[in-house]
Amino acid sequence: MADLPKQARVVIIGGGVIGCSVAYHLTKQGWADVVLLERKQLTSGTTWHAAGLIAQLRATQNMTRLAKYSQELYGGLETETGVATGFKRCGSITVALTEERREEIYRQAAMARAFGVEVEEISPAEVKQRYEHLNIDGVTGGVYLPRDGQGDPGNIALALAKGARQRGAVVKERVKATGVQRDGRRIIGVHWQDATGEQGTIACDHVVNCAGMWGREVGQMLGTNVPLQACEHFYIVTEAIPGLTQQPVLRVPDECAYYKEDAGKMLLGAFEPVSKPWGPIPEDFEFDQLPEDFDHFEPILEKAVERLPMLADAGIHTFFNGPESFTPDDAYHLGLCPEMDNVWVAAGFNSIGIQSAGGAGMALAEWMDTGEKPFDLGDVDISRMQPFQGNKTYLKARASETLGLLYADHFPYRQKATARGIRRTPFHRHLLERGAVMGELAGWERANWFATEGQTPEYSYSWKRQNFFDNVAAEHRAVREAVGLYDMSSFGKIRVEGRDAERFLNYVGGGNFSVPVGKIVYTQFLNDRGGIESDVTVTRLSEQAYLVVTPAATRLADQTWMERHRGDFNVVITDVTAGEGVLAVMGPNSRQLLQAVSPADFSNATNPFGTAQEIEMGMGRARVHRVTYVGELGWEVYVSADQAAHVFETLHEAGQDHGLKLCGMHMMDTCRIEKGFRHFGHDITCEDHVLEAGLGFAVKKDKPDFIGRAAVLAKQEAGLDTRLLQFRLTDPEPLLYHNEPILRDGEIVGYLSSGAYGHTLGGAMGLGYVPCWGETAAEVLASTYEIDVMGTRVRAEASLKPMYDPKSERVKV
Repeated sequence: MADLPKQARVVIIGGGVIGCSVAYHLTKQGWADVVLLERKQLTSGTTWHAAGLIAQLRATQNMTRLAKYSQELYGGLETETGVATGFKRCGSITVALTEERREEIYRQAAMARAFGVEVEEISPAEVKQRYEHLNIDGVTGGVYLPRDGQGDPGNIALALAKGARQRGAVVKERVKATGVQRDGRRIIGVHWQDATGEQGTIACDHVVNCAGMWGREVGQMLGTNVPLQACEHFYIVTEAIPGLTQQPVLRVPDECAYYKEDAGKMLLGAFEPVSKPWGPIPEDFEFDQLPEDFDHFEPILEKAVERLPMLADAGIHTFFNGPESFTPDDAYHLGLCPEMDNVWVAAGFNSIGIQSAGGAGMALAEWMDTGEKPFDLGDVDISRMQPFQGNKTYLKARASETLGLLYADHFPYRQKATARGIRRTPFHRHLLERGAVMGELAGWERANWFATEGQTPEYSYSWKRQNFFDNVAAEHRAVREAVGLYDMSSFGKIRVEGRDAERFLNYVGGGNFSVPVGKIVYTQFLNDRGGIESDVTVTRLSEQAYLVVTPAATRLADQTWMERHRGDFNVVITDVTAGEGVLAVMGPNSRQLLQAVSPADFSNATNPFGTAQEIEMGMGRARVHRVTYVGELGWEVYVSADQAAHVFETLHEAGQDHGLKLCGMHMMDTCRIEKGFRHFGHDITCEDHVLEAGLGFAVKKDKPDFIGRAAVLAKQEAGLDTRLLQFRLTDPEPLLYHNEPILRDGEIVGYLSSGAYGHTLGGAMGLGYVPCWGETAAEVLASTYEIDVMGTRVRAEASLKPMYDPKSERVKV
C-alpha cells in the first residue's frame, strides 16, 4: 500500500533534485503536510546522469544569488543529513579561443565582481599554470573562479529528500500523479496510483510541478502551460588516467566542450550547436540511456583530443546519451502559473539543474510561504511564457538551437534563429520590403533596424560596434531632427472595462485614473513593498473602458496581476493586443506629417501631451495617443488591423516630404536611455522601490487606497536607500550593455541595469542604482564615478535628471 495521507498542504509532483529541493525548503519554512510523489525512483529522470557542475556566476545578480546559495547549501547538507553530496570546491576555468570570446568572458568577470563573486582574469600562460594538461594553442585568455565546484547529483537530491523527511515531509516513490480535481482556478485534489494499482486522492491547497522533462504534460494535466522539450545530451567518461589528480572544471565554449575530473577519470561533455530534440518519453522510462550517436559527438571529441592531448591515450569507459529538458529561452521555469491560482512550477533547467536546484527551491518556497517573490525573478518567472510556446512543433524547432546557445557567443542583441515568424504585426510585410531586420520578442517579429540599399539585411554580431551601429545612429538622428516611423504593435494592449473600471484601476495602479475620457496616465502597478510589478500607460477610452499598454514581454504577467487583484470589482479584463496595429510617429516634424494625412487638429490646445483622440487618417480611422518613449514630439497611432496597411502606406508616402525615416527598436532604446526613461525588467523590477527608481511623480500618494501605498509613504518618511542615476561615459569609444560595475570614488557600489549608445550625447550611456542612505542628491552627485568596461575603468558623468531635454520641453512643443 502507498500509505499516503488524504490531505496535504502541498503536493509536489516529481522527485528529481528540483522536487527534492522544493520539499526540503518548504519544510524549512515550517510547512507541515508536504507530500512529494515520484512516479518511479528519486532521481530516475535526468538528475541521476547530470554532470554535477556547480558554478556561481549567472547572467544576472539574482540568478547569481541563487547559484551561490546552492553552493553554500550543498556544502552543509552532508553534516545535516549524513548523506555525502560529493561537493568539492575545485574552482573553474573558462578559456577563450577568439578575441570576441575573450571580451565576453572578461566582461563577465567584471560583472562577477559587481555581484560579489570572487573572480580572476588570467592570461594563456596562467591558464596553463592552473591546468597543466591543456593545450593552450589559440587560447586568448581565461577566467578563473576559485569557489566554483562539482558534486554528486544523485546524492545531492537524496540528501535534500532526507532533509525534507527529517522535518516531516512524505516522500513516496513509485506513486504516479494521474489526474486532478479542479475548482475554477484552483486544484483541490491530486489523484494517484501506485505500482500495485492502488489508487487514491490527496486533497491539497497547493500543487508544484517539478516533473522535469515531463513538465509540459504534467502542466497540461494541471491546466497550465509549461513549455519545455527534452533534448539528447552527450558526454563520455574515460578509463582511469594514471596520475590524474583533482582539476578545476574546465569550459572551452568555442569548442562546445566542458571537462570534469572525477575519481581519476575525465568526463567530457558537449553543448553542440545543433542539438537533437527527443521524445516521446516511454511510459516505463527510469534510469534509461538513449541510443549512442557517435557520429554526432565525433566533431566535439576530435577537437577535445587536440585540446587535452591526454585524451588520445585514454580509453573510453562510458559513452553516455541522456535527456535534459530545455525551454524556449534557455531560462528555467519558476513560480505561480498564470492560468491557475495555486499551481506552481519549478522545471526546465536547461542542463544547469544541479547548480540551480538549491536556490530555486529556496526562492519558490519563500514565494509560496509569503505570497510574494522574495526578489526579482523575472528572468525565470513562468508568466514570461506565451500561450503559443507550449506548441510541440514550435518547441522541437526551438530546442534544436537552445541547447547549443549555452556555449554560443552571447553577443549583445543576438537573436534566435529557429522557430521564427510566428507572431507578425499588420505591418510585417511592408517593413521587410523596406529593409527591416527583424528581431524576436515573446514570439513577435519586430523591426530592430533597417538596412540601407545594398547592405545585407542581417546581423553581424560582435562585442564591438556591430554592423547596424551607423544605421541606428541615422534613425536616431531622424527622430531627433525630422521624423521617424516605427512599429509598436507588439506592445501589450489590455482592455479593462465595466462599471467598476475606474475604482479598480485606482486600487491596482499608483496613478489617478479619475480623469476625463481621452486622458493618458503613466504609472506603475506596485506590490505591498512599493516594488514595481508593471510599468504601464493607461488611456481612458470611455466612462467605463480603459486601455492598459504594457511591454510586449510582460503582457500576460500584467494581465494576470490584474486578474488576481480583481476581487469583487465589476470589471472585464481582455487581451486585445492583436486587434490593433500601432505606429509611432516621432520627431520635430511629426505634427506636420499627421496634419498632412488627417483633417484633425493636433495642436496643444486640442491634443496636448498625455491625451488621445479619434481621428480620420487617409481614408480610414485611427486613434492617436500623444505620448513618447524617445523624448520627442510625437504620437502613437492605433489603427484596427484591417485598416493598418492602408494607414502605413498613407503615412509612409506623405512622410517623404517631411524627412521620414523608418526606424526600429534599437533606435527606440538609444533615444530612451538619453532621456533617462526606465526599461521594465532591467531598470525597474518588483524589488525596486518606486521612489528609489525616481518615479514618485507617477504615484498619487493622496489617493486613499491603492496597492503599495503604505510602503510608498513609509519610504517617503524614512528616506531613500538607493537612487537610480543616469551615466554617460566621457570616452566616446567604449560600449555599454548592462551589468557593468559602477565605481564611486574608486569603490564598486553597484552595476548598470541597462546600457546603450547615446548618439546625440556622443557616448555610451547607462542607468544604475547607487546607495545613498542619509545623503542629499547633491552629495550623491558630488562623487567621482567610473564604469568598469571589461576590466578598464572609464570616467562617467552622473545625473539624476535626464541628460537630454531635462525639462521635457521638446515633447510638449
